[in-house]
Amino acid sequence: MKDYHMWIGGAPCEAASGARFTSTNPYTREEWARFPRASADDVDHAVRSAHAAFTDGDWPTWTASARGAALVRLAALVTEHADRLAEIEVRDNGKLFAEMSNQARYMANWYAYYGGLADKVEGLVPPIDKPGVLNMVTYEPLGVCALITPWNSPLLLLAWKLAPALAAGNTVVIKPSEYTSASTLELMALVEEAGIPAGVVNVVTGFGDEAGMPLVTHPLVRKVAFTGGEAAGRAINEAAARDFKKVTLELGGKSPNIVFDDADLDAAVPGAISGIFAASGQTCIAGSRLLLHDGIYDAFLERLLEMTRAAKLGDPMEADTNISPVATEAQHRKILDYIEIAKAEGATCVLGGKAASPGGAPGYFVEPTIFTDVRNDMRIAQEEVFGPVLSIMPFSDEDEAVAIANDVLYGLAAGVWTNDLHRALSMSRRLQAGTIWVNTYRSTSYTTPFGGYKLSGLGRENGSQAIMEYLQPKSVWLAEPRAVANPFIRR
Repeated sequence: MKDYHMWIGGAPCEAASGARFTSTNPYTREEWARFPRASADDVDHAVRSAHAAFTDGDWPTWTASARGAALVRLAALVTEHADRLAEIEVRDNGKLFAEMSNQARYMANWYAYYGGLADKVEGLVPPIDKPGVLNMVTYEPLGVCALITPWNSPLLLLAWKLAPALAAGNTVVIKPSEYTSASTLELMALVEEAGIPAGVVNVVTGFGDEAGMPLVTHPLVRKVAFTGGEAAGRAINEAAARDFKKVTLELGGKSPNIVFDDADLDAAVPGAISGIFAASGQTCIAGSRLLLHDGIYDAFLERLLEMTRAAKLGDPMEADTNISPVATEAQHRKILDYIEIAKAEGATCVLGGKAASPGGAPGYFVEPTIFTDVRNDMRIAQEEVFGPVLSIMPFSDEDEAVAIANDVLYGLAAGVWTNDLHRALSMSRRLQAGTIWVNTYRSTSYTTPFGGYKLSGLGRENGSQAIMEYLQPKSVWLAEPRAVANPFIRR
């Protein structure tokens, strides 16, 4: 059992109450680490530390180039320690080490990218319609930013927020998921080694109602960036609105993965599997609704079933494991409940459909599950399961595919498989989603904006635009000193 501490003001610390909670390894179901259980008092301590670092000390005096150089150093350190960070995440959330190791290395690019972008944010001098007056527009950091991260990809999704927040000159308080706090705390040693001043980055650990919401509502917090479920995102948005805080929300998805009859099935079948069974379906961009053209429905389903049956469930640290356990006991129960709901609504389970125990492993395993005879009004087609459960629906033409795809409350992502360039462009235009993949799936980059339509969230992460989510414009007017003809009339 490893004991972790929160990170506030550049130093480890306990919760004021002394209370702790534990993290469970999803593969072994054994408790392996303990964390401080933060309260509103601890949150206040962390926010005030971040606020002090923003207003006093070294950080406010750093140039944008200095901030960028520190982020580039952090990128190098993350790369150096990628395997260790990945192993910790596997213990916490059960995902494949092969994926988490690659993810940790790739994550370093966010710090390098925003490190390079830090001194590229330029103001402007707009042409003014008033003689003798100069106007300058500059961009300034917001202040203390609350970064609230989920349990499925803790460090990667933290990088999406932390890198642009620091590049812009803000200070932060991070609240990781109570299920996966270890890797974020391990990262703090690298933040310190990179030379980022004490108090600029702080971490509180605990539960949403006890630590998360006090962080969102703290009067010194000026920005909230959250990745998670729709219900929590709605509560955060409503609470933040009371103090007019800026908000970025990356929420749920129920993404369609659409395969036309002219698609290359050698690519589309693995693409469908990657869309839903990679990461055991625990991704917001999961292609959980597979739309198949009538002309290829039977052939595609046969190949899909064959390839899925060959997937190996097992130890996430083993290189030949394809599907690992889901992250938590609560999520395990939720997925199994949705499977029963789908059966009760009339969907046909053609593969999987129950808990698994590969090799007698005690972990939170769910068999990769495929449903046919799914109607788009079923809960299994409308609600986010966040697990290895796929719904398949047929369509006859492009119009029907678009109608089914868009008839959902979410709009995070969509996939299109076709060799027709005109169709690819038409579908990309008509689908209501923030990311459209054509002949690929589940790709993201630090260079490209990511976010959702409808209930999938607000704002965008990644790409050059994301740094603007952490900045505010200031308009400065400079006038030549001269007498004002009539001070009671607006110039």
